Amino acid sequence: QVQLVESGGGLVQAGDSLRLSCAASGDTVCISAMGWYRQAPGKERELVANIPRGGRAHYAESVKGRFTISRDIAKNTLYLQMNSLKPEDTAVYFCNADPAYCSRRYTHDFWGQGTQVTVSS
Repeated sequence: QVQLVESGGGLVQAGDSLRLSCAASGDTVCISAMGWYRQAPGKERELVANIPRGGRAHYAESVKGRFTISRDIAKNTLYLQMNSLKPEDTAVYFCNADPAYCSRRYTHDFWGQGTQVTVSS
């Protein structure tokens, strides 16, 4: 199994910055891509950004130029630096790990428990 624990959420004002972290443990050698998703009240979960192991990051259009995803393979930690936050960024942010390197062992992604980000206007 893979365990994911997010941290760094909170209540900030519009224009502020936050940095989310996601610490992975367990079968981390199985993880290929990792990413951040978010879910606002009454809305579906959506991709914010993802990054493959050693590859180029991909961002949702709504966060391009404001958010930066990064990954420390040695520390098994994923980050999301969020700048110029807007009220519409308010959501629960979830860390995701794709265990594609162990596709015979795991047939589903792993998720963290989520961390709340609230941006006031």
